[in-house]
Amino acid sequence: MVNEETGIFEQEKTSEEAAPKKTAEESGTLSFSELYEQTLQEIPLGDVVTGRVVQINNDVVMVDVGFKTEGQIAAGELKDEKGNISVSVGDEIEVLVDRRDEEDNLILSRDKAAKMRVWSEVKSAYEQKNTIRGTIAERVKGGFTVDIGIQAFLPGSQLDVRPVKDLNAYLGQSLVFNVLSYDRKRNNIVLSRRQILEVEREKERKQVLETLEEGKIIEGIVKNITDYGIFIDLGGIDGLLHVTDISWGKMTKPADNFSKGDKITVKVLSFDKAKERVSLGLKQLAENPWDRITERYSVNTIIEGKVVSLMDYGAFVELEPGVEGLIHVSEMFWTSKRFKHPSKMLNINDPIRVMILDIDPTNKRISLGLKQTQANPWLELKEKYPVGTVIRGNIRNITDFGLFVGVEDGIDGLVHVSDISWKQRVKHPSEFFKKGQEIEAVVLNIDIENEKFSLGIKQLEKNPWEEVTSKYGIGSLITGKITNITEFGLFVEIEEGIEGLVHISELGIKKVKTPSEIYKVGDVVSAMIKNIDQKTKKIRLSIKDFESSGDSQTTNQYLNNREKVTSNLGKALAGVKLSDV
Repeated sequence: MVNEETGIFEQEKTSEEAAPKKTAEESGTLSFSELYEQTLQEIPLGDVVTGRVVQINNDVVMVDVGFKTEGQIAAGELKDEKGNISVSVGDEIEVLVDRRDEEDNLILSRDKAAKMRVWSEVKSAYEQKNTIRGTIAERVKGGFTVDIGIQAFLPGSQLDVRPVKDLNAYLGQSLVFNVLSYDRKRNNIVLSRRQILEVEREKERKQVLETLEEGKIIEGIVKNITDYGIFIDLGGIDGLLHVTDISWGKMTKPADNFSKGDKITVKVLSFDKAKERVSLGLKQLAENPWDRITERYSVNTIIEGKVVSLMDYGAFVELEPGVEGLIHVSEMFWTSKRFKHPSKMLNINDPIRVMILDIDPTNKRISLGLKQTQANPWLELKEKYPVGTVIRGNIRNITDFGLFVGVEDGIDGLVHVSDISWKQRVKHPSEFFKKGQEIEAVVLNIDIENEKFSLGIKQLEKNPWEEVTSKYGIGSLITGKITNITEFGLFVEIEEGIEGLVHISELGIKKVKTPSEIYKVGDVVSAMIKNIDQKTKKIRLSIKDFESSGDSQTTNQYLNNREKVTSNLGKALAGVKLSDV
């Protein structure tokens, strides 16, 4: 046959020669090994497929994945927590076509299939902004590990929108998370729960703003604690519970009674929607205990309380929540004991029995007494030491106005300076007594109300004034030494402990400006008694009257008295050297 394009004669081909030549595979001439190799090559390694369990052995489980050859999974991948294989023949499971081993066996993996699926979910969640569920497994540095089928990391800052009080409480919890980032090559996934909560919180905040109103009772979470109050998270908006609105009683440190994360029910006192400011109250949920205080407590009743504060001036006692009373230091003890601080006798939280002395509802004050719950030692003292009883005691203290003598434990008696001697002028008790010295004294008076115990030393002797009127009468002549000179007259000692006053007008017939012009202390003078006042212990004398009287009787009496005085002076001066004068 001639080729039309070339003009060359060509031999015509037979039908077999004209047909395309078939490959060995198409002609069915491949060997068994070639067919097996071809089958293995057709299986897509790295794909996740569904297979059916066909055989279970101790070490491996055979799975039909739909190809001409069956794959095998290590039995350990299919065992449960107790070590038992968790599948049965005929079960369908999802596996990853992993590889061929040295013996050309097809190796499958269910664990890798699960991880492949998780990574696919992670990618989808990240790209689609969806959530993924996982279980918080354990705490690690900076956060937690989360089991989402594979291990992921949850930073501590992404756990919650609020400060978390107990992180361990989240362990084992199954929660939903956002995927912040992932890197499959580095096997790294970072999750966040905070983002989800922030979205929910914003919805909650809007709802709270719409429903919040003054007087509403609402539950919140303690977010922050300061000395002036507590900030409460009400759900997307914070409210302030001021320290003055926490309790009807005193609240000095809110941190002593509350902790971050505590749930608390409060009342809305005021709400400024524009500024989103909320004032809250806790004590307003209970009745003000001071409103009906006089109905529950009465003056002069004894009740039990608890010491809550100790000050220099006394102790505060809680009678009930929100109600405190003060025991002033003056109401703590009957005796004259004085403690530097109430803490020497009482402790915080001590139970204590007290008497109510006064109630002032307007100023919210209650006065309490501790000593009133005990026997009054002053009543016992008055029974034990009637007036006139002679006691012995040691001088505990000496002052310019007298001596304090110990009588009972914590009770001192006072010997006033005027009750030390009938006869001697006492300028200061220390001239005659020493601290610690034992003395005798007479009980003069016991004043229970003012807690005063009066004693006297001079009362141990007879009062010389009681005999003055019987020994000396009006007009009697006396002779004595001048003991003191003043501008208005002379004091003359009539006898030991008894003095009389010669007024300047009674000095003599001759007038003088001051007594010191003609007299000095120690001079012996004679005078006539003009008046005796036993009540005031005063005797008025007159030298002028004595000098104007000229009868022999008066003169003789004067001479006799003068001889006595001179004789007494002579005895007193006997044995005195001139060098001593």
